[in-house]
Amino acid sequence: MRFQFAEGEILLINKPASWTSFDVVNNLRMFMKSKLDIKKIKIGHAGTLDPLATGLLILCTGKFTKKIEEFKEFDKEYTGVFTLGATTPSFDLETLPDREFPIGHISEKMILETAGYFTGKQVQVPPQFSAVKIRGRRAYDYARQEEVVKLASKPIDISAFEITKQEMPEVHFRIVCSKGTYIRALARDFGAALNSGAYLSTLCRTRIGPYHLRDAYELEHLKELLLNP
Repeated sequence: MRFQFAEGEILLINKPASWTSFDVVNNLRMFMKSKLDIKKIKIGHAGTLDPLATGLLILCTGKFTKKIEEFKEFDKEYTGVFTLGATTPSFDLETLPDREFPIGHISEKMILETAGYFTGKQVQVPPQFSAVKIRGRRAYDYARQEEVVKLASKPIDISAFEITKQEMPEVHFRIVCSKGTYIRALARDFGAALNSGAYLSTLCRTRIGPYHLRDAYELEHLKELLLNP
């Protein structure tokens, strides 16, 4: 398989857990420089995934980096797990649980009804641990210094919120949503709506617009293809 990186390629990558989106971009760029002797190459990603999340990451190279903003407009699909009965400062497992809540009053019917409540157009307050810029700094910079800042709510649209399995305290889900939706923030709001708490324990992005995770490369497999076209 031949790639035309300078002219432009769209690369679908399955981002590993614990990697940032930039880690994937930087790793591939360094590989191209050291192994393929491509000294100058533009590479960017179209939509950040949190470090603990896995799943579809779209990379654009060369002239196709101009398309990145177009990809960011697509809706996105995620699968994952909310853990009920506790919260963390980051709303996921980047930080340790800091509060516990009762879950004995929560029924399967309540969970299904609450998921329906969050379907449709609404506003959402981003997490303190997010890349939202405030006075020239990222919100997570303030959060890591334990400095609380006020974040403005933003409009989002959740077109599908399906509960796929309930194994208390874990609730498995599939969500289709607009750009700018924070699944971690949804975990926070979902737990609060159940008169309890919740955090995001696993997350995988399975689709971005017409692009699917099933068609994505594992990063190491892609490197092998590049070395042995």
